[in-house]
Amino acid sequence: MQIFEGVGIALDSIRANKGRAALTILGVSIGVAVVMVIAAMITGLNRGVTDLVEQLGPRTFFVVRYFQGGINISDGSDRRELRRRTRPLTLDEAELLEELDSVEFLVVRSETRASIEFQNVDLESVNIAGRGTQWLRVSGGDVFSGRSFTEVEQQTRARVAVVNEALAEQLFSQLDPIGQRIKIRGMPYRVIGVYAPPPSLFGEGATPQAIIPHGTYDRNVTRFRGRIAFMLAPPPHITVREAIDDVTGALRSHRGLRPGQDNTFDVVTQDRLLESWNGMTAVFFMVMLGLSSVGLLVGGVGVIAIMMISVTERTREIGVRKALGATRREILWQFLVEASTLTMVGGAIGMLLGGGLTLLARALTPLPAVVPLWSVVVALGASAFTGVGFGLLPAARAARLDPVEALRYE
Repeated sequence: MQIFEGVGIALDSIRANKGRAALTILGVSIGVAVVMVIAAMITGLNRGVTDLVEQLGPRTFFVVRYFQGGINISDGSDRRELRRRTRPLTLDEAELLEELDSVEFLVVRSETRASIEFQNVDLESVNIAGRGTQWLRVSGGDVFSGRSFTEVEQQTRARVAVVNEALAEQLFSQLDPIGQRIKIRGMPYRVIGVYAPPPSLFGEGATPQAIIPHGTYDRNVTRFRGRIAFMLAPPPHITVREAIDDVTGALRSHRGLRPGQDNTFDVVTQDRLLESWNGMTAVFFMVMLGLSSVGLLVGGVGVIAIMMISVTERTREIGVRKALGATRREILWQFLVEASTLTMVGGAIGMLLGGGLTLLARALTPLPAVVPLWSVVVALGASAFTGVGFGLLPAARAARLDPVEALRYE
């Protein structure tokens, strides 16, 4: 009954003092909405990245020159140390690993930007990707018009290219891309296929891209040889751990590393990749949580102001209640319930606002944003805690009023 009475009094106070209550409700609503929207976006990003990694195949792992996951703040010295300690991967090492029984396929990956020309069209800073012949197995999608390059074209470093749909549209318009001659960094290439990428959270399909054999890329396109990475997968009868051990052993032997020496390369599993990504989003969420607390702070200041005014206006009422036997604890409880109700109204409005913004983001962007249940609990808890925390001072003041002095108050 005391809870219902406190809630009723708080709602009456909001109706009677709309202007004063608006500041509190607005501050809490903004804080709660920010928490929910950020949680929904991060949850959507995490799901999208997880789906993207799983698209590569659950048993795929990576070999890179060095891997720095998460958020790193550096003056550059540790990067120089990494470059000194590690060595670039090479195509010879790719061929060595492909011969291992524990490797079903290996895809060489490297990218840069270069100019592309076709007749009167000249595009600058187009993404050029050097890939192995198995690149479709890990990239997904399909070459729906034409074909991909063959192992012979890879070995002979043929100047052939597969363009994605975005680049084909910009270069050729209504022309058939297959067989057309384009120039990449001034050298002629023959277009042999059009790549249709799978749906992606980050919209890579909208970025113009040309995919060429990695041998061709290494000879004719890149200015910095050795900036490559490997994507590997073991056959069904070999575990990922066994394949990693074999790959690590083969690379260490090829590089002449003695027992006890650190690897001059990094092997990255999908779990490690996702762990790094989740660490980055956790930092981002904590930063945004700190910013959203500003809104709750504004609401808390409003709670103190409104409740102090309420205590002053109801001093005589408090005196009458105490004269009739109400204890300090009952008075304190009543005002805390009122303060919490005030902020919970703001929290409810913030939840509706956050849910609406999440649905809007989901409809207008490829982000699979979804409000997690824990964010609703956190939002409601934060709004209630704001009311209790900031309402404690005026509630304590009301509880300490002398009943005789309160009855004399005019």
